[in-house]
Amino acid sequence: MPLPDPDEPIAAPASAPGGAARALVRLSGPGTPRLLRTLFTPAEPAAYPGRGARRFEGELKLDAFPAPVPAAALVWPTDRSYTGQPSAELHLPGSPPVVEATLAALHAAGFRPAGPGEFTLRAFLAGRIGLTEAEAVLGVVDAADPEELHTALNQLSGGVSNRLAPVRSDLMDLLADLEAGLDFAEEDVSFIEPDVLRERIEAGRSAIAALAADAAGRSVSTTAPRVVLAGPPNAGKSSLFNALCGRPAALVSPTAGTTRDAVSETIRLGEATVELIDTAGEEAAGDDLSAAAQARRAETLSTADLMLHCVPPGGAVPEEAGLVIYTKADLRAEEPDGPCVSAATGAGLAELKTALAAALERAEPRRHLTGATAARGGAALNEAAAALEAAAATVELGDELVAAELRTAIDALGEVLGVVYHDDLLGRIFGRFCIGK
Repeated sequence: MPLPDPDEPIAAPASAPGGAARALVRLSGPGTPRLLRTLFTPAEPAAYPGRGARRFEGELKLDAFPAPVPAAALVWPTDRSYTGQPSAELHLPGSPPVVEATLAALHAAGFRPAGPGEFTLRAFLAGRIGLTEAEAVLGVVDAADPEELHTALNQLSGGVSNRLAPVRSDLMDLLADLEAGLDFAEEDVSFIEPDVLRERIEAGRSAIAALAADAAGRSVSTTAPRVVLAGPPNAGKSSLFNALCGRPAALVSPTAGTTRDAVSETIRLGEATVELIDTAGEEAAGDDLSAAAQARRAETLSTADLMLHCVPPGGAVPEEAGLVIYTKADLRAEEPDGPCVSAATGAGLAELKTALAAALERAEPRRHLTGATAARGGAALNEAAAALEAAAATVELGDELVAAELRTAIDALGEVLGVVYHDDLLGRIFGRFCIGK
């Protein structure tokens, strides 16, 4: 699918449809200030459009209305704009007839209607933003909760490209060193020692693998942060789970090992929605069922935003990071040195909910990729990580094999970052945007 011509002036509403106090119409393309001047009269005509970005008060002359319409124009007369070309925004009364008449006048003046995501597409083509940042714009618009919005804003500010671009750059330098060494292979000259080579390959693989795991987790994780209850068998996890849920969601029995599979419920902690998960107790696998339960437990813990370690009376405090809670307060002979709760009496439950909410606010976000970037770049990230793993395994077999794997990883990262792309890919990405973005 061919991309729209980026040299054609475009116009589109950038505010929500319907009546409002104000509406916004966005313009971009060569000659934008001149074309806009055919219907917008600035209060300071001598200063229009100027050399730098500026706001002009003025009025619109529209054929549909006998009197001028008061409006303001924010004008970027040079290519130092979001789209990398002369641009403007019209701020006008949010009456639908006024917006429709303004768009009709702009189209008559030489602006064509913008397609979905065309303003962001132009910003990408002009090099103002990368492809991951462009996808983050859509992520901001589509965010359904604060965590998704945080992820999108972090990616929009370069959170993904700032992590991957240095990795790709270092791999390119590494490849250059290897290829330089190949030119002197007969003279037994080495530009990089094997140990250093392995170390740099592993550093890149680790960084890529973390984002690849994030992308893979998108297919199974929910939008809510995950709090996973952990601890030994019969530590009171299921009873605490039910107390936090406010209903008997999990089976409770004095027999250790009752919980085999993960049980989850969505609960509220203050203003946040949280997925609370009960897991099997940590123990040595005695049979196939127990081994499967422990494997499922480990898999669930790996996706947790926060682990809540339940320590029963006489139990040991775990060394892993997380929040520790001493359970079965009603059965303890002595007060423990830490937060304590009783699922039977409710003692300490309110304090635990407050501590969980505070810990989640401090926790490192699990997600670094928006859904769109994870869907598009997940396979390429896996390919890059696999190529680097293969490169590390072939260090002793010759620089030619290592160099081939590095090229594969570099190309895959270029696909994620948008360094390598084709028109059909851009058409699919930006076609999901709304008009005016």
